[in-house]
Amino acid sequence: MRTSIQPIAERKLKNHTSFIQSLRHSLTMAYRGLLKIRRTPEQLFDVTLQPILFTLMFTYIFGGAISGDVASYLPVIIPGILVQTVITTFIVTGVQLREDMDKGVFDRFKSLPIARIAPLAGALLADTIRYTIATVLTFTMGYIMGYRPEGGIEHVALAGIIVILCSWAISWIFAFFGVIARTASSVQGISMIVLFPLTFLSNAFVPVETLPNWLQWFVKINPISHLVTAVRDMANSGTVGWDLAISLVGAAVIVLIFAPFTVRAYMRRT
Repeated sequence: MRTSIQPIAERKLKNHTSFIQSLRHSLTMAYRGLLKIRRTPEQLFDVTLQPILFTLMFTYIFGGAISGDVASYLPVIIPGILVQTVITTFIVTGVQLREDMDKGVFDRFKSLPIARIAPLAGALLADTIRYTIATVLTFTMGYIMGYRPEGGIEHVALAGIIVILCSWAISWIFAFFGVIARTASSVQGISMIVLFPLTFLSNAFVPVETLPNWLQWFVKINPISHLVTAVRDMANSGTVGWDLAISLVGAAVIVLIFAPFTVRAYMRRT
């Protein structure tokens, strides 16, 4: 009996040790990504300037036409700008991953005694810092312009965490594009084709009922619309609805589908 149980215990211990090592290596690679940002801070231009510019432009251009005044439009546009800003940063995720692979960075990692998945997982973990910066700046810009979410600071923070978690899940899709694409420019082109219709054909900027009937059906099933609504409900009123459940379940499904595909493709390419 002891001889049959011992190999099982050894395998469990080995798997546990391997997981801990992979996690430690992934965190080290994430720290490397943060060092890259510190040395080339222009990588943060999209998550620092974009929330400010888009919030100013969309609010003052559409605020009076859609909601009557800027103050009434802020509870609508700030969650929309937040989701739109974080979602569009996925383009950088795929492009940088493809550039690192083209430059042979990951090939050099193969010679190191680290888990092979660590460079990929570390890059995605480092990108959560970008999502956090975009989230904080968007809410801060909204507050400067007069946005006062009735949900309170705790629900605003929770809404930001929801966006970051869902964004990390969706980033696996664009990491997959980065792994399978041939060039960084093709990754950027594919990402823009996917993201721009999803973000602009949603309820992020205008009420759904103002759209043509033939377009409303797509907007209502658009996952971006569900995430924007979940953030609005959480920040503006502190409530939770089905849109939050749909967003979290959708994020989990994306990870379950695209994480294995991305890892498998990454293993073949490196």
